[in-house]
Amino acid sequence: MNGICTLGNDVVFDQLVALLNSIDANIGSQTPVCIYPFDEQLERISAEIANRPNVFIYDDRESIRRWDEFMLAAAPERLNRGKYRLYGAHRRFCAFDGPFDKFIYMDGDTLAMSSLATVFAKLEQYDWVVYDFQFKDVSKIYNTGSAKLLEVFPQERIDKEIFCSGFYASKKGIFDDPKKAWLISQLQAGESEILYGGAGEQPLLNYMVMRSGISSYNFANELPEAERTGCSATSKHFEEREHILYDKGNRLTYLHYIGVQPKVMQALCAGENFDFPYRDLFLHYRYLHEPENRPTFTTPPKTYGTSKPSFLQKALKKLQLN
Repeated sequence: MNGICTLGNDVVFDQLVALLNSIDANIGSQTPVCIYPFDEQLERISAEIANRPNVFIYDDRESIRRWDEFMLAAAPERLNRGKYRLYGAHRRFCAFDGPFDKFIYMDGDTLAMSSLATVFAKLEQYDWVVYDFQFKDVSKIYNTGSAKLLEVFPQERIDKEIFCSGFYASKKGIFDDPKKAWLISQLQAGESEILYGGAGEQPLLNYMVMRSGISSYNFANELPEAERTGCSATSKHFEEREHILYDKGNRLTYLHYIGVQPKVMQALCAGENFDFPYRDLFLHYRYLHEPENRPTFTTPPKTYGTSKPSFLQKALKKLQLN
């Protein structure tokens, strides 16, 4: 069985609902969707998906424990830690244990814009498929100041193979226990220094894929220039038609709200008139099945953090990816 995976908790509830509704509208309401738990804050999500028979929360505690232990051994500094437990974005790695033979992972702050059939089709030839332009900014994946970096990966691979961890397609079982143990041994032997110091699990996932020699494909590298599209809300030139975005006439595969923090989305849905790129598109999908609850605004829109450059503004300036 094939399906879509995402990661979430109640903090990103509004974003997750928007994603699920975009899957309903643009892929199909029967599409299986698995939510990996960032932590135990799942009350609102559980209530929301009670009426969505195609959506379920991953509950294989043994699988979650194994990947928690992997992170503790491979990159403990990348974990978010509670007082009594660890939790975090690495739990998306549970997709490598199941429940889907082939899967597409989509971050909670993305929207599906079209069928993903072409992405799944590429998994017939490759074990890893992405569609993004992260290769334009290697510094957010690897420590470019590390002399060891080019000992581990040749420059041509670094220039072409890195990816954003917000959207990727892969297969069950590609990271088995022996492979995970080997990766841990390489990191602990000194290769951890080549990873960028921030960005959570993203540098580690890039390392895991590249170091394992997994065959990969990036639509952004392989499609003819006239056919490829962007994917990031930092690109302001997309054209919207009937709640779908187009890039120079080509329909986007997905939209990623890079740099828009969950608290901004929460505040917007609570009635605060915050502005960010493609805001109304987000609101359309968030309230697709409950338009009567969509907030109405009586004050002019404001950008989050107007007294000084906001996180969003700085991200938009720095991440001008297509």
